[in-house]
Amino acid sequence: MYTRGRYNFAVTNPRFTGLAAPYSCQLRNDVSLSPVGKAAATAIMSQHNVVNGCELVAASNHEDQPAQGSAVLEELVIVIQSQKNSYHAQRGYQRKEKILQDAANLGEGPPVVLLLHELSDYEGNWSILPVLPLLSAIYGESASWFLFIEEDTMVILHVLQKVLKRYPIQEEWFLGQRLHDNKPSIVHHYAFSEDPTSFGYPDPAAGWALSAALHQRLAERIQSENLKSDFTIDLTHEIALFIWEEGRGPKLTTVPEFCTKTRDNCATKFTNYLPNCGNPESKNNIFVAVKTCEKYHSVRGHCGKTFAIMRRFLSEAVPKVDWLVIVDDDTLISLPRLRRLLRCYNPKEAVSLGERYGYGLMQNGYSYTTGGGGMVLSRTAVSILLSSGCSCYSDDAPDDMVLGRCFTSIGVPITHSPLFHQAQPDDYSGTRITLQHSISFHKHWSVDPVAVYTNWLQDSHPNDELGELAKKTEIWFEMVRTNKLIPVVKSTWEKHAVYLEYYSDVTDASIPTINLGVPNTER
Repeated sequence: MYTRGRYNFAVTNPRFTGLAAPYSCQLRNDVSLSPVGKAAATAIMSQHNVVNGCELVAASNHEDQPAQGSAVLEELVIVIQSQKNSYHAQRGYQRKEKILQDAANLGEGPPVVLLLHELSDYEGNWSILPVLPLLSAIYGESASWFLFIEEDTMVILHVLQKVLKRYPIQEEWFLGQRLHDNKPSIVHHYAFSEDPTSFGYPDPAAGWALSAALHQRLAERIQSENLKSDFTIDLTHEIALFIWEEGRGPKLTTVPEFCTKTRDNCATKFTNYLPNCGNPESKNNIFVAVKTCEKYHSVRGHCGKTFAIMRRFLSEAVPKVDWLVIVDDDTLISLPRLRRLLRCYNPKEAVSLGERYGYGLMQNGYSYTTGGGGMVLSRTAVSILLSSGCSCYSDDAPDDMVLGRCFTSIGVPITHSPLFHQAQPDDYSGTRITLQHSISFHKHWSVDPVAVYTNWLQDSHPNDELGELAKKTEIWFEMVRTNKLIPVVKSTWEKHAVYLEYYSDVTDASIPTINLGVPNTER
């Protein structure tokens, strides 16, 4: 029998692994939720009671909350930032089971372990802020800490308990491993441009935590202020800004035990984001389409061109393969690493993979994969999208956002990988991308693209094909400078993709284009 707060719970299932902790099967009355939020909360509690054999018993006594330094595992809510794609969902389940097994080995009651993608059907929950009121409604009276981790973040519970005891739970705490920008970054809207190092935000790989007091205030603020949002780009930076609130809220407190590099006495650990799922995807199963334009880039979007690419991908004019990769002509990409990553995904599923951004997520907006970092689509996803009738509102609309809107409308989830990058390496914290084994970066201006490729995308394995690829890449960029691009690009990339085509805005003798049978604006 567990006794906690307002309720006692008799656990009839000896392998209790519930979504809700043994003390949290009632909604708080002081937190308002939308009808969708209430339904989601009720579903979580219902699943807890039925699936896990948890019997709710009215308490005859009341235990006061400890005044400070509480680190009881049962008062900890761990949110695994899982995704709906089957590969990521499975990784989330495995992480959850490992945490619960570790708690059982310690001989203590388990923490609450939640999979983010299961909390509701809303795709925008990955941005965290929309889900805070729901978490507060269910766990606000029982939890002391909320810990947010990646699906591959390891948690060492007994060390985490010791760490959390240092921080009084009645105070507002925002804990994590501190990152900062070294220069004003477009990814962060050039915030703190006078001194970028002055503002810290947590490394998501190491995990980050909110005390219950801070979590409750944030949830109430979200509910009362009717917040508006435009773009969600870098999750933890934007959460840190929201918490800091122009100096009215707490800054991030650095916790040395929140680790990415493994060392002694870590409460969390992480390796890297590039998994090993077996042999790389065959180059004969990948179609690469490069969007380009005449001479210089314009400010127009590529929507018509991208839809033309997708139609051609499904046509009989090109080899039938499982994966379509759409990139800009100034996208730097490691196709060998991409092939390794794609082995983890099932092309029979509708997969839209890349760096995920969000638009209007506080107002039921949508997510999308950024075009500059590369958009990877399974054949199934392309087929479903084109069959849906969703299309560009204009040929020069932003293609990545239109695709995101379309996929959201037909229920295809946007799958995020931090290995893709919409910007240049200097726009990201060096500490963060060093561990990533990045797959792509975007934009050539003001940088040496050969150096970027060599430093960030080239592997050092002697048997890897990247060595030869890098040599050809250097020739490629020299050819770019002399306007003799296509033959070199094709000879470089076809080693790692069965088919590569270039799609230009206009007919240009110096840049061969594919005759798609559509107006030039759609190429």
